[in-house]
Amino acid sequence: MSKNWNYETKVAEIETIISRIEAGELQLEEVFEQFGTAVKSLRECESFLIQRQQQVDLMIETLQDSEE
Repeated sequence: MSKNWNYETKVAEIETIISRIEAGELQLEEVFEQFGTAVKSLRECESFLIQRQQQVDLMIETLQDSEE
């Protein structure tokens, strides 16, 4: 992910793609292309959330260790 990558922006892009597909605004070829883009973005979002969850888990573990 690039430095300018933003979770909220990616989610908005995914929502836009889904809306366009559901509205029937795209030709079939474009549907497959946009669907591929949405899947890639979803994977990036999932990776971002996993990394953040690991950071939170580490912080919680550090706090618990310091309390003992």
